[in-house]
Amino acid sequence: GRPQERDRRPAQRAPEPPPRTQETPAAPSAVDVRFLPDRRALENVLAQIKGGHLAYSVFSLARMFLEKPERYDVRLNAKEAPLFQLGENGSVAGDRRVLENGAFARELDNFYRIEVTQSEPIKGNFTSVARDRLSGTLLGPTNHHAYQTKLRNLYEQRFSRRMSFPDYQRQIEIVTDPDVVERWKEEARSVTTYVTLQEEPPQTFSSAAETERHFRQNHLPGLLKESAELTLDGVLSRSLPDRALGHVIENAWAQESRSPSKMMQELIGAFPEAGLHIFRHRKGMLFVASVRPRPFRHDNTSISPSIAALLRVLSEAPGIKRGQLLEKMFPAEAGQTAPNELEKKKLGLASDLHWLISEGHVIEFNDGSLDLSRAKSAPAGAPSKSLPESAKGAEAAHAQPNESEVELAAAALEKPPGERRDAPSPQNVAVADPSAVS
Repeated sequence: GRPQERDRRPAQRAPEPPPRTQETPAAPSAVDVRFLPDRRALENVLAQIKGGHLAYSVFSLARMFLEKPERYDVRLNAKEAPLFQLGENGSVAGDRRVLENGAFARELDNFYRIEVTQSEPIKGNFTSVARDRLSGTLLGPTNHHAYQTKLRNLYEQRFSRRMSFPDYQRQIEIVTDPDVVERWKEEARSVTTYVTLQEEPPQTFSSAAETERHFRQNHLPGLLKESAELTLDGVLSRSLPDRALGHVIENAWAQESRSPSKMMQELIGAFPEAGLHIFRHRKGMLFVASVRPRPFRHDNTSISPSIAALLRVLSEAPGIKRGQLLEKMFPAEAGQTAPNELEKKKLGLASDLHWLISEGHVIEFNDGSLDLSRAKSAPAGAPSKSLPESAKGAEAAHAQPNESEVELAAAALEKPPGERRDAPSPQNVAVADPSAVS
């Protein structure tokens, strides 16, 4: 009945692409691979950085973009032979035939409507049916009028590129199980036809092989484009039908993940355009923040005692965390001062720290550490063109990314700017936990 028709339909709906041969894929012509930050992911990260005063390691951000294929795009540049792409945003291959062989299965629903109807029950006394060992498909009795057509169609759709027709015929077995015979009789009642969607009047085809021939003649030439340079999204790059090209991209990704200098260049070019500031700190490593670092140049006579004390602690303990500041600033008072008085001092400390950070005199990194600003911002133009070898070494040696270091930026990649929670203000955190000044 109808439920059986629905159960069978997925198997009928989209003919599988021809199985790939087991031969080692030929090495593609020389192809340059470059990884770019995904536009939406980059916009989210830019909004996250601009929405607060935290500084982020450019090295860690570059690696973070490379961690998941949803976060990057892949730009391919062919030096010799052209590349081929199926449709505007479809698969890419260095061998045109790879795309041609799988195009019908991928594009079927865009050009044809599949209709499955039920015919009258099969008449006749059948004691055996032929079955394809490779796919398990029941082909019917060898003396049935539709047997040869179904055998040839199945071979053309799925096995013609793997073996010759005589070799395929040797994979056919005869089954005498009555239950299997009855199953074939029920399956044979389902008649599948393919109706064109973009022709007037519509054409109807009775087999997938006939439909594919129509597709190759009328639609495939307009879908395939060739170019020396193509860009595809990271997710698609992980499942290309051209295995040789896929290996090239995979190897380039592994190398870039170890030393993401090219992705860093892409980010360094994007940050200044968004109004962000790039600077060097901690052994020449590159960082980005919404505030330009500025060394504090006032003498002690022109600043408040609380600011002077805070600067002294930060100078003596570079990399100190917010939660450690209260103990450093008031070591003898934490257990003796009245709660109200301690809270007042804590609020004052948070206010001073907030001002120093917002003015660029203190750098707050997104792992919670604090440093005094000591260096000028890195020129926006020079690093975007090339990173000095010494800088690359410093990044790789001292900026190994970890979860705590890039936690906020990673969250920014997954949510639109409007859904993210901004970094807490000093005042908000200051009144919450006496052990923290943040």
